[in-house]
Amino acid sequence: MDPIMYTFDVLPERPLHGHDDITAQFLALGVYDFRRAAAYLNQLPYGRNTFREDGRGVLQERRGTCSTKHALLAALAQEQELDEVKLTLGLFDMTERNTPGVGAVLAQYDLPYMPEAHCYLRYREMRVDITHSGQAPSEPIAQLRHEETIAPGQIGAYKVAWHQRLIQEWVRAPEMAGRLSWEEVWSIREACIAALSQS
Repeated sequence: MDPIMYTFDVLPERPLHGHDDITAQFLALGVYDFRRAAAYLNQLPYGRNTFREDGRGVLQERRGTCSTKHALLAALAQEQELDEVKLTLGLFDMTERNTPGVGAVLAQYDLPYMPEAHCYLRYREMRVDITHSGQAPSEPIAQLRHEETIAPGQIGAYKVAWHQRLIQEWVRAPEMAGRLSWEEVWSIREACIAALSQS
């Protein structure tokens, strides 16, 4: 499937209302509508959060990953009853060209790409990625291997188990021919993510 990714400017400018927890945190920051909330998260740097289960740490730690930023925004959408906004999990082939910063790690292990799980939003028929705020990729993600809708609380253990299962399938594929165990591939993937935090 062709995963055209839009940025936050396609999201609705719906004013935030109510006093639920996440809504109140954005209002306290002077963020008063849903699109501005997405723009605010877009500007925060990439980095893993201490608590990675549902995105609650993003605003306090002023950083986040594709998982935590989009989970937080999806939870805000739930509070705002924006039912057409869905948190989505997809698997793509991560390369230096679509994810600047991982190339050196992949080259070290002679891997042309790494199957990587990516979280983003679906809004109506559009895929929306608010992650990139710094160095833009020189090419977009070309294809998604898998895609499914998840809940904000599924970005932790569920996402990891889902990703590891798909990597286990990949290392058994003819293209890999048993070169590496799935545990070794997972370790290389972790090194890629660490490289992104430093880029």
